[in-house]
Formats: sequence, C-alpha cells, structure tokens
Amino acid sequence: MKRMLSGIKPTGQLHLGNYIGALKHFVEYQDEYEMFAFIANLHCITVPQDPKELQTNLRDCVALYLACGLDPKKATIFLQTDVMEHAQLGYIMCCHTYLGELNRMTQFKDKQANGEQNLTGGLYTYPALMAADIVLYDADYVPVGEDQKQHVELTRDVAIRMNNRYGELFRVPEPLIAKVGARIMSLSDPNKKMSKSDESNKGCIYLLDDLKAARKKVMGAVTDSVGKVHYDPVNQPGISNLMQILSSLTNDRPFDEIEAEFEGKGYGDFKRAVADAVCAKLEEIQNRYREILASDLIETTLADGAAKASAVASAKLAKVQKAIGMEIITR
Repeated sequence: MKRMLSGIKPTGQLHLGNYIGALKHFVEYQDEYEMFAFIANLHCITVPQDPKELQTNLRDCVALYLACGLDPKKATIFLQTDVMEHAQLGYIMCCHTYLGELNRMTQFKDKQANGEQNLTGGLYTYPALMAADIVLYDADYVPVGEDQKQHVELTRDVAIRMNNRYGELFRVPEPLIAKVGARIMSLSDPNKKMSKSDESNKGCIYLLDDLKAARKKVMGAVTDSVGKVHYDPVNQPGISNLMQILSSLTNDRPFDEIEAEFEGKGYGDFKRAVADAVCAKLEEIQNRYREILASDLIETTLADGAAKASAVASAKLAKVQKAIGMEIITR
C-alpha cells in the first residue's frame, strides 16, 4: 500500500476551507493509502502565539480530525512535537537547502515584500522542516492545495540532492491536488483564499461556528450582477466559489448538474441550497466533536499515533545520520 502524509498547522480555528481542501480528502484517502496525519505544532510557532490559545487550538484540531472522520484504526494521527525526529531531521534538511531556494518560498517572500517587521528565522527556514516532515516517513504522496505545491517541489529537490550525495535515503514524494475544492475562497472577497485571518469574520466559516452565523455568512456571500449560476472563476468568482463548496459537500456533484438545477432561479435560491449543505455538514461535525471531547479518544489517539510514528521516524533518522557520517556508535 502506498503511503501518504499530510498535516495541518492549527494557528487558529479550523474552517470550511480546511475541511474541503484537506480533511475531507484525508478521510477518503485513509482507505486507499497508509495514512500519516499530524498536527504541525512546530510550524505554529514561526509567528508569536498565545500559549493558552495555541493549546486550545491543538486540542480542537485533534478533535476535529476525528470528528471529520479520520479513524485512528486506519490512520496514524499524532502531534509533530511528540516525535522528536522531526526537529532533528529538519535541521539536517536545512543544512542541505540552498539560500536561493528559501528566498523563493512564497510565504516569507510575501511577508517581506509587504514590509512586515520582526520576521523570524523559523519562518524563513520552515520549508526545510516541512521537507523533513515528509521524507521522514517515506511518503509517496502529499495532498496539498495549489498554494502549497511549492513546498513539495522543494522537498523533492532536497531529497534528490541528498540521495545523489549519500545514496538512497529518501523516497521522492509526489504532490496530490484535489480537482474540486482544492482552494476555497473567502465569501466576502472571492479573489482571496478563505482564511482564519479574515478581519471582517464574514468571509470565513469555522467548523465550530454557530449554525445561524454560518448560514448568515453564506447568504451574505459576494456574488455578481450576471444573475446566472454558472462556473466561471474569472468572471463569476463568487458564484464559482459557492459552486465548489456545494459540489464538495454533496459528493463532488458535477458543476453542470448544479447549473441545470438552478437554471432560471435567483441567487437567493442557490445560496439557500449552499447554506443548507454547509449547515448540515457543520452540525454533523459539531455533534461528533462534542462526543469526542467528552471521551478519552484524543489522549489515546495521540499516544498510539506517536508510538507508531516514532518507530518509523527513528529508523529513518538513524539511517540518515549514519549515511552522513554523524554516527560513531552503532545503535
């Protein structure tokens, strides 16, 4: 069975874009692949975090992984910091990553171009840590959105470089991008990705949002004056985004079917259908979330996941360090 790895950085509450673009597919993939799904808490601290808020977000993230359908009997679910090999291999990968490669990484480059101050070394070098996250488990595939494909490409470059230098150390991963819902946009500005940093709080639907609030956000979503439900991301980005959401929440229903259903109908009818689908999914997730918090499933899942992940990671790190010449005692 091929192996897949991915993780989510819980710097805030998980939202509908996270579910459609990532978690929904994780659940589908766990039956097709040997799935490693981790919570990337080392990546969280590349920017300042409130400790109590971060701890809440981490617990909610694990609970929502489970509430969305990830099964700890099928997938290995763990906290990144519970497997120390991530940080150590991350430093080794950093030492084999060129400055020019890091300079081209979008997140740091964009923040620097926007004049943001006090950017950290961790924010600059985190793509090397992300590369270590992936190659540590010999992942065949990494499910990512279009905006994250760059990181898998860097991982491939560094893995190939080290394989050429030291022998076959790593499996070279492939990015896997979902055709539908890979990039859900803001409801208030469909030219921007749905994000937890949305200042207005109108464009982002959180998985733990009150259902009435979620419905209000959908009904208030930006559309256009065309007056036709048609998939055209360039000329009708708002309607196209809502179509992606509806399709993803209704078994990846084809866009032409959605267009046919709402032919001759107004945007109000269409938005109500999207809101119904969104609220039905949120209610399902939130009911399961509350059950999980009332149990010990988070603790047992993380303990079991860390044990399974550590067994794989420790063997890989030992192989790498021996090949590089860092070990003098056989372990």
